[in-house]
Amino acid sequence: MEELHYEDISVGDTDEFGSYTVSKEEITAFAEQYDPQPFHVDEEVAKESAFGGLVASGLQTVGIGQRMMVENMLLNSSARGALGVDNLRWKQPTRPGDTLSVKTEIVKKRPWIDDLGIVSIQMTVVNQNDEKLVSLIVLIQFGMNDDA
Repeated sequence: MEELHYEDISVGDTDEFGSYTVSKEEITAFAEQYDPQPFHVDEEVAKESAFGGLVASGLQTVGIGQRMMVENMLLNSSARGALGVDNLRWKQPTRPGDTLSVKTEIVKKRPWIDDLGIVSIQMTVVNQNDEKLVSLIVLIQFGMNDDA
């Protein structure tokens, strides 16, 4: 497969990829280090929370989605890093045993500087029931094809 460049991307392009099952142990380990709120680290306390059980940190869910996007879209591309994230929303919590995947849609693109363009990618992380867990727009720099 040839490297994906800015010119190869069109507004409206969509894709779906990835499959990753989240374990209780991963949820608590991540939370203990980065987001030690009781509903992320203590099953008994989490049962009494608004979530009714243990849930992953939203940032962990974003990180899992990012990994899938890198492995399935960005590694074989001219991506040169991101400029930021817009419209980050946690729709539903990720729970132990959920199997996550990613849906993407190109929502905007524009030339930027020198040989780079900015592509705005709507990324949605869903669970095994196709329920939206997280949505955000990532602004990624893509290199332009010198042959174009």
